[in-house]
Amino acid sequence: MESTSAQDEAALVGAAKTDGEAFARLYDRHVQALYHYCYHRTNNVHDAEDLTSQTFLAALEAFPNYRRDGHFAAWLFTIARNKVADHYRRRPHLPLEESTAPPSTSNLARDAETSQQNDILLRLIRALPEDERELVRLRFVAELPFAEIARVLRMSEDAAKKKLYRLLARMKSQMEAGHE
Repeated sequence: MESTSAQDEAALVGAAKTDGEAFARLYDRHVQALYHYCYHRTNNVHDAEDLTSQTFLAALEAFPNYRRDGHFAAWLFTIARNKVADHYRRRPHLPLEESTAPPSTSNLARDAETSQQNDILLRLIRALPEDERELVRLRFVAELPFAEIARVLRMSEDAAKKKLYRLLARMKSQMEAGHE
């Protein structure tokens, strides 16, 4: 049985074919996750804003050809991935760095340990092959469900789950080994 949210999205997609207001609601529904994804890929506010805009513009232009198969988010994030790839092809020397939030000052010892763990985690993520970093981005930055991740990465949902869970287990082992 299809969830209410999926039914609601399918209805919005159907309405957006002829109603600009419905497309605006799709925009509102996905803009934050898409922006966070683009920001995480570029680590630059202006580039993320531009890429988010370019993605929605491309989606709007291609929308008449969208098949309405119930996977609008996957389609949208596929466009975003292509826009980010184009961005880096035009500017191949830009660094792809992760950002970290400043540690809280409530407990210095805990904050120091958390900061050290964050540094280790970020080094591990940066060392991952691009396909694994992309899996992490789609799940934890864009917060896509596995079904959507599978569509974006063109793999089965089970394969996406297994790949992520194995990756997380490997990273946990590496963090524990680096922390001893």
